[in-house]
Amino acid sequence: MEETMAETGRMKELIDILNKAASVYYQGKDEIMSNFEYDRMYDELSALEKESGLVLAGSPTQKVGYEVLSELPKQTHPSPMLSLDKTKQVDELSSWLGGKEGLLSWKMDGLTVVLTYENGELLNAVTRGNGVVGEVITNNAKVFKNLPVNIPFKGRMVLRGEAIITYSEFKKINALLSEEEQYKNPRNLCSGSVRQLNNEITAKRNVELYAFTLVEAEGVDFKNSQQNKMEFMKEQGFQTVEYKVVTSKNIYETVEWFSEKVKTNDFPSDGLVLLYDDISYGESLGSTAKFPRNAIAFKWADETAKTKLTEVEWSASRTGLINPVAIFEPVELEGTTVSRASVHNISIVKELKLGIGDTIEVYKANMIIPQIAQNLTKSGSLEIPDKCPVCGEKTSIHKENDVEVLFCENPDCLAKKIKSISLFVSRDAMNIDGMSEATIEKFISKGFLHELADLFKLNRYKDEIISMDGFGEKSYEKLVKAAETAKITTTAKFIYSLGIANIGLSNAKMVCKAFSNDLEKIRHASIDELVEIDGVGEIIAESFVKFFANENNNHMVDDLLDIVTLEDEENDNANDMEGMNFVITGSVNHFSNRSEVKELIEGRGGKVTGSVTSKTKYLINNDSTSNSSKNKKAKELGVQIITEDEFIDMFSIKL
Repeated sequence: MEETMAETGRMKELIDILNKAASVYYQGKDEIMSNFEYDRMYDELSALEKESGLVLAGSPTQKVGYEVLSELPKQTHPSPMLSLDKTKQVDELSSWLGGKEGLLSWKMDGLTVVLTYENGELLNAVTRGNGVVGEVITNNAKVFKNLPVNIPFKGRMVLRGEAIITYSEFKKINALLSEEEQYKNPRNLCSGSVRQLNNEITAKRNVELYAFTLVEAEGVDFKNSQQNKMEFMKEQGFQTVEYKVVTSKNIYETVEWFSEKVKTNDFPSDGLVLLYDDISYGESLGSTAKFPRNAIAFKWADETAKTKLTEVEWSASRTGLINPVAIFEPVELEGTTVSRASVHNISIVKELKLGIGDTIEVYKANMIIPQIAQNLTKSGSLEIPDKCPVCGEKTSIHKENDVEVLFCENPDCLAKKIKSISLFVSRDAMNIDGMSEATIEKFISKGFLHELADLFKLNRYKDEIISMDGFGEKSYEKLVKAAETAKITTTAKFIYSLGIANIGLSNAKMVCKAFSNDLEKIRHASIDELVEIDGVGEIIAESFVKFFANENNNHMVDDLLDIVTLEDEENDNANDMEGMNFVITGSVNHFSNRSEVKELIEGRGGKVTGSVTSKTKYLINNDSTSNSSKNKKAKELGVQIITEDEFIDMFSIKL
C-alpha cells in the first residue's frame, strides 16, 4: 500500500512538472528544463503508469500538442491527430518493421499544419493544436516561403506538413532582437511566427513547410504505397521531407546515414519517423488512444559527455534581464569542442541544482545546441547574484509565465545604457555607422554619454576621442559624419530606436501608418486606440502607453527632437505600391544598397521577394539585357524588367 501511494505521489509530481514545462515550451519563448530532462521524466512517468496500471487525469502521456490559447479562430479536426510512439533503439525499429518495407524520414521539429485544397486552391490551413482542436492560420500559410497556394490537382486534397524555421534564419532573426526578446530555439520561433495575427510578420520570418503525410486526394489510386503518395505531393509542388525506403536489413546503415547528415542540416530535426509503405496493412493495425500503429518515431540517444562546471557567467541586457551561461571544462560532442551552454533562467538553475565544481553531463539538443543534460553532483550551492555584475546594484527575481528570471533593478545600470544606445544607433533605428557596443561602453566610462542626445554632441570631446586607443582623426570624423547623417530619419525608425518594450520596427511602422506619422498623436495614443490597429495587441499597446506615460522618457524624446528631423514619405504616395511584388537583383546606383530600395517599397505598401514568380510585378535590374536566371525567368513569365532609373521615374521617387 505504501509503495503504491509513493508511486502515485511521484506520478502526480511528474505530471505537474511536465505539464508546466510543456505549457511554457509551447506557449512562450522560455523553457524551465532541457529536452533531455523532459524526455527522462516523461519516460519515468510512462514506466510508472505501465507498472501500476494507473493513469492519472492530466497526464502528458495522454495529451497531444499544445492547448489553444491565442485569439486565432479555432477548428475541430475531422479525426484526432495522434502523436507517435517512440524508441531510441534501432533494433526495435528493425523488429517493428519485420518483413515489410518502410519509409524512413526526418522528424521535423516545428509546428504541424493541416492543409486542405479544393479546385487547385488552398482552402484552409489549421495547426495541430491539442490534437482535437487547432487554430486556423490560412492567411499565414499563404506566405510560407515554399508553399504552393495553387496546385495542378483539382480534386479535394488534404495533407499534413511541418512548418519550420531554419537554423540560419533563426540566427538572423535573433540577431535583430534584444537579448531578452530572443527565442530559445527555432521551434519556439516558428510557433510564434506561424500563429501571428498579422501575416506580414509571418512572411518576414521565412517559414518553410515540409509535407510528410497525404491524408486524402480525391479519386487518386496510389496503388497501396505511401511512397507514391510522397511522390504525388512532390508533383503538386510541395517540398516533402527527405525519406529513404528501408527494410529490416538496411535500416541500420540508413539510420547511420541520417545520423551523420543531421549534424550539418540547416533545419531542426529531433529524430526520424518510420512508416509502413503498405497503406492497407498500416491502416489495418488501427491505433491506441494516443498512437497510430502504422508509424513509429526514432529519437537519437543523445551523445553526452561528463565535465566539470567551472563558472557561471551572468550576462546583463538593456532591460535588466541577467542571463546565466554555464562555463565548463571543454569536451568533444558530435565532432566539435564545446565549453559553454546557456542555462536560460533561474528556474533551470534551480531545477539542475547547480554549483561550481559540480560534475555535469552535457549534450547537443538536436545534435546542434549545447545544453546541460543533468547535474550528477547536485550541490545546489550556486549563489544567485544579489548584485548586478555590471553596475553592482541590487538584483531581484521576477516570475514570468511560471519562469523565474533575474533582473537588475537599477535604471541607470551601465549595461542598460549600453544596450539601449546600441539599439538606438543600429541600422534599422537611427543608423549611426561605426558606433559599436565597445565604443559606446568606452564613451560612457569616459563620461561622454549620459543620454541619447549626447550622441549628436561628440564634437565637444573631439580631442579626447582622437587620443583614445583605437581612434584617430579619421575615425572621429567618420563617426561625427555618421551622426550628422542620422539626424534626418523617419518617424517609425525614431520610435523603434527608443527601445520601447515589445516594439519592433514592423510594429512601429504599423503605429505610424495608423496615425499618419503624427508623433504628438502617437505619444498620446490610448490603449483602446492602439489595439484597433491590425497587428497591435494588448501587450504592445500597454508597453507603448506605459513608455510615454513616463516623464523622463518624454524629456528624452523632447531633447532628441531638438536635434533630429523626422521626414516621411508624402501621404499621396504612401500606398502607391500596394499589392505589387518586386524582385531586386544586381547592384544599385542611386541607393546605398538593395535593402534601402526594399525599405522604400515596403514603406509604400509593396512587397519584395527573393525569386521571380508569376506574382512578380516588376524585376528591378540595372542590367536588363543580361542572361541571368532572374532575367530569364522574368521573360518566361512575362514579368516586366525595369532599371533603377525607370523605377525612380515610374513612382516619382525623391532622392
